[in-house]
Amino acid sequence: MAIAASAQVHPSAHVEPGATVGEGCRIGPFCLIGAEVTLGPGIEVKSHAVVTGATTVGEGTVIFPFATIGEVPQDLKFRGEKTALVIGARNRIREHVTINLGTGGGGGVTRVGDDCLLMAGSHVAHDCQIGNRVILVNNAALAGHCILEDDVIVGGLSGVHQFVRIGRGAMIGAVTMVTADVIPHGLVQGPRGTLDGLNLVGLKRRGAARGEIAALRDLLDALSRGSFRESARMQSEAGPESPLVREVLDFILGPSDRSFLTPR
Repeated sequence: MAIAASAQVHPSAHVEPGATVGEGCRIGPFCLIGAEVTLGPGIEVKSHAVVTGATTVGEGTVIFPFATIGEVPQDLKFRGEKTALVIGARNRIREHVTINLGTGGGGGVTRVGDDCLLMAGSHVAHDCQIGNRVILVNNAALAGHCILEDDVIVGGLSGVHQFVRIGRGAMIGAVTMVTADVIPHGLVQGPRGTLDGLNLVGLKRRGAARGEIAALRDLLDALSRGSFRESARMQSEAGPESPLVREVLDFILGPSDRSFLTPR
């Protein structure tokens, strides 16, 4: 067990032998820190939280009460193989959040990037790959093997089916079931999610120029006329000048076994 001299561990907390607790960490009352856990500098684990498994947590992350981080996957195929969870820096992991380890059949590692906000009751399943600045609103749930690129927002009470990819800057509305891939900067709404245009608010906040947004609108209109992949292939061969258009086309033509959410 390696606990930095500047770390503060409440007397009622249990840090198992083998754990690493970095400089300036604060471990609250009745917490459990497992033997294979590595906590970077400046992490706060608030009361009654559990961090276990082969879990690494990056600098400045705050884990709120009753979160359970690094427990075994909710996958009946899991047989206790050695897997891991890697969480980046400056994340906010709120009350009752659950994040599971990876599985041997899914790559072995669940990852969460930097500066994410996982609101109360949200769930990240085994082998998910989450980018930076992602927000999961209260009780949003990601099934296994999902990929969420940077700046994605998933609304409250929404669910994402296993193996689904959600492209950079996309937004999923509340109470939405996402069963297919979502293009970058897309806006998805409805109980059975459909692509409802572009995440214009997100694009403007990130400084996208009007011409770029117009090019994305034209692309979405072209894609909606037929098969997304066939239409994207033809658009790609035309050599688009817009970086955002190229990003969407590369995403559509990238590796995936799933279809895409399309406009109504």
